[in-house]
Amino acid sequence: MKIPSDNEILTPFSAAEIDSAREISRSRSVSVIAALEEAAGLPPNLFAARLAKTVHYPVASIQELHRWQGAFDLLPFAEALRMQMVLLRDDEGALRLVFGDPFNTDRLAWAENRVEALFTWTLAHHADIAAYLSRQEESLSAMAGLLPSSIGSGSIEAGLEDLSFQSVTEDASHVVRLVRSTLYDALKTGASDIHLETGPNGLAIKYRIDGVLVPIGSAGGLEVAEQVISRVKVMAELDIAERRVPQDGRFKVSARQREIDFRVSIMPSIFGEDAVLRILDKQRLADEVRGLTLDSLGFGAEDRTIIRKLANEPYGMLLVTGPTGSGKTTSLYAVISETNHGRDKVITIEDPVEYQLTGVLQIPVNEKKGLTFARGLRSILRHDPDRVMVGEIRDSETAQIAVQAALTGHLVFTTVHANNVFDVLGRFTHMEVDPYSFAAALNGIVAQRLVRLNCPHCSAPVQPTAVQLRESGLEPERVSDFVFRAGSGCGQCRGTGYRGRTAIAEIMVLNDELREMIVAREPIRALKEVARRGGTRFLRDAAIALVREGRTSLEEVNRVTFVA
Repeated sequence: MKIPSDNEILTPFSAAEIDSAREISRSRSVSVIAALEEAAGLPPNLFAARLAKTVHYPVASIQELHRWQGAFDLLPFAEALRMQMVLLRDDEGALRLVFGDPFNTDRLAWAENRVEALFTWTLAHHADIAAYLSRQEESLSAMAGLLPSSIGSGSIEAGLEDLSFQSVTEDASHVVRLVRSTLYDALKTGASDIHLETGPNGLAIKYRIDGVLVPIGSAGGLEVAEQVISRVKVMAELDIAERRVPQDGRFKVSARQREIDFRVSIMPSIFGEDAVLRILDKQRLADEVRGLTLDSLGFGAEDRTIIRKLANEPYGMLLVTGPTGSGKTTSLYAVISETNHGRDKVITIEDPVEYQLTGVLQIPVNEKKGLTFARGLRSILRHDPDRVMVGEIRDSETAQIAVQAALTGHLVFTTVHANNVFDVLGRFTHMEVDPYSFAAALNGIVAQRLVRLNCPHCSAPVQPTAVQLRESGLEPERVSDFVFRAGSGCGQCRGTGYRGRTAIAEIMVLNDELREMIVAREPIRALKEVARRGGTRFLRDAAIALVREGRTSLEEVNRVTFVA
């Protein structure tokens, strides 16, 4: 290919070159600008400079686009995205309408009529404009303008509803735009759940981010609330006429070139109906599983060592406990991912299967067809497993089968809902499991919580008062080495002061003394004393250690753990 000289680069395109590009455009159904750039064979910045010299407009680089301020109050982002031109305020505050195609006269005429303020036409490479708009899309809320009282800042299956900024803003129906915008922004912010709550004044929208509900906005009027809930019902193929009983469903959308699942729960209330949408991004979960380890979950070095030792025992039971949303299943997946070397048969039974693990037989519970945890576990034991994961022990039958499996040479991983390692003992007693068998089968119990971390962008040193310290169970004279920090709230953390979470654990490893005490049904206080002497660090102590290091706030650990 002929390399153009500097003189050729600085020379405007000739009329013949432009006419030739127009001919190519008509014959190949491409834009004139694309045909001209292909024929010129210049790097993007030099092509833009030569084109600007041809049409006598100033030219802007990608660096200038990012430095200038967007004037989306005068030309909304949705329109800029559709027309591939953007209105910016330059370093002097003057308006510049940046465009990439001077041959598209229809768009130029549209912009002249659309923007009433005085501006200067400025040329930029069309790819730079697209890159700028793409970057802005990540920081803009699709619900902007739809919620006037807003307080928050593979192959795709055919027929799935497309979810993108452009599709969100182009739909004619206000209710459809509102629902799509809510889903779109939830995905962008990393929310795990969407709450649509109908109240006396209309609809309140909240996202669960890092385990905490964050108000996002509201839409006035019960009629709007009813229409939004009805739209969700239609998407989930539920009965829109039924408003008196709870309903469950699911739907899929395509976003960012992948499928996203939403599980829907509709609940009647005194003002109408509420909806909760659980977001299941299987592709993101699959990506996370590939790098899922105990280290990535944030467990301390000592805790990781103990959990790995329990996970590599030849047989027995490892119990993980905690409330809903505390990361129990994720921790067990991390354990399986680390220990699955291909020499053992690993089978799981779950409700539902949240992550897909390579080399693991995963069975979803299907109670409508009679496949319960208990029935599935019985069948698993006839399938020659070495390691078995039971998603959750909910009843006496499942508990007894799991204990027998652990006593007959299998390594069983499972979860149970309890507040700490000692409450687990009461749960199994209540489920009428023989204490001797349970104590013999049990290798260890891990109780865990997820604690929000201070936002690195806005956290600053703070000094709690003596009253706050005492209410948190801390003596003022014993916190001299603490680095107290708290976030003030910024755009990076959506004003919460926190960004990201880490796991803390309370681990009790069974020894002969503890087993004898369990069989004898000794008081919990006595068990705690023996466990502490054996090296168990309680959840409160693990949380306070994060406060000492300045990684989280005192308010957060008081929210997550009991004050001793």
